[in-house]
Amino acid sequence: MAGIVLSGSCSSRLLLRDREAGSNGASLPQYNGLRAVDTMHLPSSRTPKLSCSGPKCRTIRAMASPTVSAPKRETDPKKRIVITGMGLVSVFGSDIDYFYNKLLEGESGITQIDKFDATNYSVRFAGQIRDFSSKGYIDGKNDRRLDDCWRYCLVAGRRALDEANLGSEALEKLDKTRIGVLVGTGMGGLTAFSNGVEALIQKGYKKITPFFIPYSITNMGSALLAIDTGLMGPNYSISTACATANYCFYAAANHIRRGEADIMVAGGTEAAVMPTGIGGFIACRALSQRNDEPKRASRPWDKDRDGFVMGEGCGVLVMESLDHAMQRGANIIAEYLGGAVTCDAHHMTDPRSDGLGVSSCISKSLEDAGVNYVNAHATSTLAGDLAEVNAIKKVFKNTSEIKMNGTKSMIGHGLGAAGGLEAIATVKAITTGWLHPTINQDNLEPEVTIDTVPNVKKQHEVNV
Repeated sequence: MAGIVLSGSCSSRLLLRDREAGSNGASLPQYNGLRAVDTMHLPSSRTPKLSCSGPKCRTIRAMASPTVSAPKRETDPKKRIVITGMGLVSVFGSDIDYFYNKLLEGESGITQIDKFDATNYSVRFAGQIRDFSSKGYIDGKNDRRLDDCWRYCLVAGRRALDEANLGSEALEKLDKTRIGVLVGTGMGGLTAFSNGVEALIQKGYKKITPFFIPYSITNMGSALLAIDTGLMGPNYSISTACATANYCFYAAANHIRRGEADIMVAGGTEAAVMPTGIGGFIACRALSQRNDEPKRASRPWDKDRDGFVMGEGCGVLVMESLDHAMQRGANIIAEYLGGAVTCDAHHMTDPRSDGLGVSSCISKSLEDAGVNYVNAHATSTLAGDLAEVNAIKKVFKNTSEIKMNGTKSMIGHGLGAAGGLEAIATVKAITTGWLHPTINQDNLEPEVTIDTVPNVKKQHEVNV
């Protein structure tokens, strides 16, 4: 499991908060929400030009477990990490505001599968992406060859760079050896792999396409995005199932903090809504089988949940040192405060019922944070949902001021892309002051005593 903390959120332990910085170049206040609590000085020769769209935040404290020593909050502007761009491909399209508005409306993106004939499958629905367009981002010839996993990555990555004002002209003025890419995936190019195996079995090895291996392996998203943009910094992938994107954010931040990069393009991508993906998870007995009500199938923390719903897509953040962002006059959306990675050493798929692995990960990432919002993993599985709640209640002794929601209730479980999509939802919660609902909550588990924003959006000033 992986957790990161944003000035804003815990999305599998991703900590984010809203950001605003000084504008005179002489000093940069250390903000608690948007309230300066102490001052650190920067060289006066720099003239940063920053803007922040988030609402002014009040301070709400939540006590972390006293048995875990949390890291100290970073004060060096070269080691403080900010978010300057976001990009996604989702069941609700590739526009971030439209995506989040759909979430706020409580609209489900779960539909019957029509990418392939699923008539004889015991699960026939998913968070399938429709009407995807790569126009303007991938040339036609390459577009036809690529696995959807890499198509989603290229579009989301380029859109994130564009939002960060890092288009091709801007990148030419920067040192590209100090800009890296770290976009992971849980399954990789699953369609490319399946097609290669099918060609081998039906026609023999001579009929395997030369793109079989390159377009199957998990690092190809990061590689293709780097080739497309000329970024020559750290470049690889991480594959840790549904924690993938958060591991990538955590590792990307560490590259910046160690001085190995100024900017990292990081996130997760996945395209497993295809026969092997759906069939494989059916075999695991992990998926909901609510075929008669697909839009009501993903129901985190509800007593009637019967498994998760497959999703797909890509979510990417542009992570940058505060120092570098200020020097180039970037728009700062949020600040990454820290993260942690742990393992509960328990089972291949089931979490410990007491949530110990999760709670230790949360505690290690907290940084005395003042958390008042959690974007939960909340897959809609019988064991996972309650284990996560137990972990959160173990860490936060008083949860009365915390609100917690489940994005997967509307878009399904994006596997390696899940943390990326949910990080973007978290940042939007910070900057808009509105939390999307957790839909399909008709009969809440009694152990869930935290406000899960059931069925209707809520206004909430998120601190961390």
